[in-house]
Amino acid sequence: MAKIFVFTARQSIDRRKFVLPIIPFKPGEEADICAGRLWIFDNEIAGIQGDLLPGGIVDVYDVHKSFLGRGYCNMRSKIRVRLLTRQHENIDKEFFIKRLKQAISLRIRLGHSNACRMIFGDADLLPGLTVDRFGEVLVLQIATLGMEQFKECITECLKELLHPQCIYERSDLPARKKEGLEMRTGVLFGKEPGLVEIRENGLRILIDVVHGQKTGYFLDQRENRAAIAPFAQGDVLDCFCHTGGFALHAAKYGASSVEAVDVSASALQMVQMNAELNQFNMIKPIEANVFDLLKNYEQANKKFDLVILDPPAFAKSRSALRGAERGYKEINLRGMELVKPGGFLVTCSCSRFMTPKLFLDMIKRASADVGRAARILEIRYQSKDHPMLLGAEESLYLKCVILQIF
Repeated sequence: MAKIFVFTARQSIDRRKFVLPIIPFKPGEEADICAGRLWIFDNEIAGIQGDLLPGGIVDVYDVHKSFLGRGYCNMRSKIRVRLLTRQHENIDKEFFIKRLKQAISLRIRLGHSNACRMIFGDADLLPGLTVDRFGEVLVLQIATLGMEQFKECITECLKELLHPQCIYERSDLPARKKEGLEMRTGVLFGKEPGLVEIRENGLRILIDVVHGQKTGYFLDQRENRAAIAPFAQGDVLDCFCHTGGFALHAAKYGASSVEAVDVSASALQMVQMNAELNQFNMIKPIEANVFDLLKNYEQANKKFDLVILDPPAFAKSRSALRGAERGYKEINLRGMELVKPGGFLVTCSCSRFMTPKLFLDMIKRASADVGRAARILEIRYQSKDHPMLLGAEESLYLKCVILQIF
């Protein structure tokens, strides 16, 4: 097992005393690791001395040769090292069994029915790994080269602990390219699933884990969908509805009509199927570009009792944030225009680069520009099966704000 000794850049290093690879940190950068962060970035180190195996396990030490942790490295990634443990322990099947049991025990305590995020990467101390449960099907997603080395081991552990009928891989996320990995999808265990039915807040919902977005369904909004119950009356507009999560909940909670808007025809087919499955006849799927539809509805002076905005991540990088803020502001401004006086707006952002402060500031500017008074009733985040690891602020990414508009 290779070891990486970590030193501050200003300290002189005598290579003759060390035969192991060395990563010198820039002054003070190692403090974040001690504060809980699991990532070591390329721009936090002054250089690399020694040979490192791509995706291999390494040890990290500070300037005093104190052990900081053990993780995996990838020299092709901007994130050079991701820590797996701060203990001297083997990274083997026993290790993954222990980590997975810890994660599963939390989800059992949370009392979810048959659908939840079982493993949430860094927050479950398994960076690069995501596992969602949909009934008897597990959907596995691996984002990093280091975790890819353990895919077979992890699959075996999941079979032993959860006894699924199928484990399906959806490692088709663009982040893998930055790790030097190809996108992969397919069956790891069992047979390829068809549509999977789950239960969420008393609703029956069909999931397409093979062709759906991400892992098939956005479990992170479960608790936020339930939170609209007091406000889902009268006419509801659900924008970027995907397979109808918010629309179905609005119908369940008493809406007289629900317009479910998305640009994806296949997603809207799922909306229709889910509406029929729950015997809701007030949901109307609409295939349209949300930006165009909001403009048209504004010109037509159409109004709703509740408008829901749950767009995809407009800011997928820090450099895209400025343009994303303009997009968020536009849909929120137009969404507010469509709310009846005294009605409600539920607005979301799933971009980690759009921080809670930036998101709230954007909402305030949109309210001012449209000339509508607004008051915040609740600020919410992702469901508890998507916890945030202290020191890894990027694991807090979903914002959901409920407002009353006057």
